[in-house]
Amino acid sequence: QVQLVESGGGLVQPGGSLRLSCAASGSIFSINAMGWYRQAPGKQRELVARITPGGQILYAESVKGRFTISRDNAKNTTYLQMNSLKPEDTAVFYCYAEIVRTYSSGWDVNWGQGTQVTVSS
Repeated sequence: QVQLVESGGGLVQPGGSLRLSCAASGSIFSINAMGWYRQAPGKQRELVARITPGGQILYAESVKGRFTISRDNAKNTTYLQMNSLKPEDTAVFYCYAEIVRTYSSGWDVNWGQGTQVTVSS
């Protein structure tokens, strides 16, 4: 079994900052990409950012220059630093990880439980 546990969501005023964390634990041989999606009410889930073990990063255009993704491979953890938050960033944020369970297996996607981020004055 693999678990992804997220933390760091909450309520923040426009222009404020939050830092999300997501730690993977359980039966893990290695992790490929990790990242974050978000889903706002009435909208489809969208990719926010992803990062490979080697540090290659992809951001959604809407968050470039404001959000920074990072990871600690030794801790199987990824972080999302969110600055200059806007009301339109309000959403449930989900982390994901491409988990390889054994040396001979492929990988599958595991998801966190989601954490609410609300940007409002």
